[in-house]
Amino acid sequence: MFVGVLRLTFHIPGSRSLKDKRRVIQKFRDRVRSRFDVSIAEVGAQDLHQRAVFGVAVVSGDAAVCDSVLEQVAHAAEAAGDAVLTDRTTELVTIGDDMYGAGDAR
Repeated sequence: MFVGVLRLTFHIPGSRSLKDKRRVIQKFRDRVRSRFDVSIAEVGAQDLHQRAVFGVAVVSGDAAVCDSVLEQVAHAAEAAGDAVLTDRTTELVTIGDDMYGAGDAR
């Protein structure tokens, strides 16, 4: 089993209040949830008006699927109109017997 994790950091130049920020991040979060089968949450900078940090996670039996889905989410983040993607970090975690190359244990 593989868990892919993507951290996205945005600058929101038009945000003058937390209410403005909330409008932008909810729009992005809802769009990602509807288009991709991932979990997404705001995980940092929650008290800053012009910065948002998201964590995105996907689970699959195939590492390539995790990479592909997270890459698609990152491209959607780059195309976000109200926010500018300033940083992205991806990590793939192997869980279970796959980390030792044993395949499925019975």
